Amino acid sequence: MNTAAPETVAPAPVTAARGGCPIDHAALSAHKAPNGCPVSARAADFDPFSDGYQQDPPEYVRWAREQEPVFYSPQLGYWVVTRYEDIKAVFRDNITFSPSIALEKITPTGPEANAVLAQYGFALNRTLVNEDEPAHMPRRRALMDPFTPEHLAHHEPLVRRLAREYVDRFIDDGRADLVDQMLWEVPLTVALHFLGVPEEDMDKLREYSIAHTVNTWGRPKPEEQVAVAHAVGNFWQLAGKVLAKMRENPDADGWMQYGIRKQKEMPEVVTDSYLHSMMMAGIVAAHETTANATANAVKLLLQHPHVWREICEDPSLIPNAVEECLRHNGSVAAWRRLATADCEVGGVRIPAGSKLLIVTSSANHDEGHFADADLLDIRRDNASDHLTFGYGSHQCMGKNLARMEMQVFLEEFTRRLPHMKLAAQTFSYVPNTSFRGPEHLWVEWDPAHNPERRDPAVRTGERSPVRIGEPSAHAITRPVVVQQARAAAEGVLHLRLAAADGGSLPRWAPGSHIDVECGDTGLSRQYSLCGDPADTGAFEIAVLRDPGSRGGSAWVHTQVKAGDRLRIRGPRNHFRLDEGAQRFIFVAGGIGITPVMAMARRARELGRPYELHYCGRRREGMAFIAELQALHGDALHLHVSGEGSRLRLDALLATPEAGTQVYACGPLRMLEALESACAHWPEDTLRVEHFESTLGTLDPSKEQAFEVELKDSGLTLPVRADQTLLAALRAANIDVQSDCEEGLCGSCEVRVLQGPIDHRDLVLTRSEREAGQRMMSCCSRACGGGKLVLAL
Repeated sequence: MNTAAPETVAPAPVTAARGGCPIDHAALSAHKAPNGCPVSARAADFDPFSDGYQQDPPEYVRWAREQEPVFYSPQLGYWVVTRYEDIKAVFRDNITFSPSIALEKITPTGPEANAVLAQYGFALNRTLVNEDEPAHMPRRRALMDPFTPEHLAHHEPLVRRLAREYVDRFIDDGRADLVDQMLWEVPLTVALHFLGVPEEDMDKLREYSIAHTVNTWGRPKPEEQVAVAHAVGNFWQLAGKVLAKMRENPDADGWMQYGIRKQKEMPEVVTDSYLHSMMMAGIVAAHETTANATANAVKLLLQHPHVWREICEDPSLIPNAVEECLRHNGSVAAWRRLATADCEVGGVRIPAGSKLLIVTSSANHDEGHFADADLLDIRRDNASDHLTFGYGSHQCMGKNLARMEMQVFLEEFTRRLPHMKLAAQTFSYVPNTSFRGPEHLWVEWDPAHNPERRDPAVRTGERSPVRIGEPSAHAITRPVVVQQARAAAEGVLHLRLAAADGGSLPRWAPGSHIDVECGDTGLSRQYSLCGDPADTGAFEIAVLRDPGSRGGSAWVHTQVKAGDRLRIRGPRNHFRLDEGAQRFIFVAGGIGITPVMAMARRARELGRPYELHYCGRRREGMAFIAELQALHGDALHLHVSGEGSRLRLDALLATPEAGTQVYACGPLRMLEALESACAHWPEDTLRVEHFESTLGTLDPSKEQAFEVELKDSGLTLPVRADQTLLAALRAANIDVQSDCEEGLCGSCEVRVLQGPIDHRDLVLTRSEREAGQRMMSCCSRACGGGKLVLAL
């Protein structure tokens, strides 16, 4: 749910020097962008009202995501942004990129339609979605309480009752249009209850909200504009009447009544015009995006029958399936922003006053952030990084209500209609830039096979309370079978892990690792993937038997054999290869070869110059030498200290080279020497992955207590001098994933909205630390005992 209607890889090839024009000047149109840059033919043809965009926005702009990630659309008059990091940067800076045009009509209406709106007194003003600072944040904070998990939990019984009752109406029919018969009306009823609106005129509200969508984000034909304007005007007046009724009983339940009470406390913050606008916007936003998101999710899951089967057999997968569906096929295709100053997005100059269409659905398919992004992977551990709910200060406040409803709907369907299938049909969408969901969703099944005919408890049985909020990535595991276990060198065990169901595994990017659960020991350990990233048949890892091991490597070496079943998490990547680099130097020490060998393979595929330096004490203990020699030839340099060959870092890195990136993994001593040798190179030339840490336990006598505000949860927590931030969060029942708890693996990363950070991890780069947007909760703290504000 959004609090007002928003707008909507194998790794990408390099098409231009970083910071330069991304357009292929060999294929230009006659148009020029406002910055004077020529417009490519593909950009000139971009039409978000076309059937291609309506059916599949991420696929429609794939060419842009891979070749021209920021382009100007002459048809639309907007700059279009398609990549994850660029869009996140736009969301993050809500001063330079104002949300003020988010509710502006994307297609201007004619004078006749404008006259109709005027006769209704239509005056939709600022809402939580399109308001600038400094007004926005005080209003957002004033109205936040009803969205906290504690308050949202009170709505779950209603959602469950409605879901059960609506399925009752058609379960014996064998065929239903889920949109018409359930997925529109139930979210609308929940939305009305949440807002505190009476349920009268539900059909009218549906008609009006569609008209509002078309009026704001669509392209109504001139002959349609007047009818749309009448519906929108009626909607505006109805919202005013409902609000007037609410004022008569301000102590009743509901978000709008809460706003009315807040108005008495803060009249300068919560104004009359603001409440009227939020009344109308809230009715649309509180149900339409949830209805569309659920329809998209059911359609997507039924299009992947093996995935549907998995969640039917294991309902614990539903929370993350919801996140993956929101990522893969969400109900919000794009948002809009206004550039308030000359700026750059993705290296492209954007003049002040420019309008931006930021295609979040494209960002959600960016291979630079989501490995194998087009794959529907309900075990994806970063699925909740999606931008469907937006990001930053204007992120959707109602996101957790939407998540709860979607979980309940999927639980009801998988429990009572696991044999449901998509009927043959052609899907249609209301043409607009921003919202998307099928207008109809026909499904069919054989009622004779309804599980509740055999067992009535299927309908009425106890359900566990849903998880309100993002699912715990730590709880998402992937079952695998050990296909092969062999010695790769002395003390090194090479494992090939295949999907337990015999299916495909996700593609991954070099630098990725997986977490392996060590049986029932309670241990979980991270191991870099070292095979071919394009091989979807298996993951490959190599595990060194470490005498100083805390149990993980010893367990793998003594307990794991071919044919065993294991549970893993991931893959995930905190050590990503920058494919925009012109040249690579790879340095590996011992078992540190595992992530580096995948990177060297990719550099070879890209045709970039590279050299791979592999260091070890004894040749017998160095894994994969033969494979590396066969693949890399003269690019491989072995440095075996036992044979008198040592890598001279000072000579290797004596002269800085523009466009060169250095990647390394190995013992701490080697990495510290590399940092020293690269000190005179450009910032962030060196990227490293550690597998050991000098971070010990906290010394309370040398630490300061500090405070953290959890923005999304509405909590403020003290963190004692003898306590890590991670421990304080867990004590408050805030679920943050963690594994190594030594600042090595990156799994406990949290987003920081405000406050100075004392970084102590070995994961973030210098520029990431300076940006102050993230921290590792297991080890990093607030500077000087100050206060941090976290996006939790």
